[in-house]
Amino acid sequence: MTSVATMAQGVTRSFVDLRAWAAGVTVAAGEGDAFLSARALLPQPEGPVTIGLIALPQGSGSVAVLPADEFVIVESGSVQIDQRTLNEGDSIVLCEGAGFDWIAAADSRLLFVRRTGGSVADGAIIPIDTKAPLEPSGAPLAELLVGPTPSCRNFTDYRSADGEFVCGTWDSTPYHRRSMAYRHYELMYLLDGSVTFVDGAGAQGTFGKGDIFLVEQGASCSWDSQVHVKKVYAIYRPA
Repeated sequence: MTSVATMAQGVTRSFVDLRAWAAGVTVAAGEGDAFLSARALLPQPEGPVTIGLIALPQGSGSVAVLPADEFVIVESGSVQIDQRTLNEGDSIVLCEGAGFDWIAAADSRLLFVRRTGGSVADGAIIPIDTKAPLEPSGAPLAELLVGPTPSCRNFTDYRSADGEFVCGTWDSTPYHRRSMAYRHYELMYLLDGSVTFVDGAGAQGTFGKGDIFLVEQGASCSWDSQVHVKKVYAIYRPA
């Protein structure tokens, strides 16, 4: 990520480069299985969503029952979850109630979004399929656009029972959108292209292919993509 200003994480809700944040975090080993205990949390207001880092040591473990829905993406390394191998950039949804074994051939770091509540709690394990066929989806509001309306497409891998937590893949032709208020949290992992954000305090950041970042709930940000963009997303949007 290239930033020409310091990202605001205090009074101004903004965007967060999660790879950069994770690089500066030290995770202390806790009690119990490392998948649940070796974690650091990104500072956020209390609520149904927590975002953070899982630092898995080389080795293996087992989670008997996951307490909430989680979207997990591999930031570095590789991990096998329920006999599915996830390499850097691969992601998966682990639903509340899921039980699974994990194996890490080397130390690995995962970023996660946990949403408490609203789940059918069926214990499903759902890989994010970035090669799934995309279908036309809604474009940004016309009154916010600067220039032509883009063509957007989407594939939803997971939607919670209440519809508030959604994960999948999305792409779009280039567009420029004026600043809008984010009622939601959105983690994004860019598969292709780049996008520049400017927040309410004037901080600017450009994210490109391979970057993992978060737009915080309550932020006001513009969007400017000059090329085709494809991303994996995990969104919590309250009803």
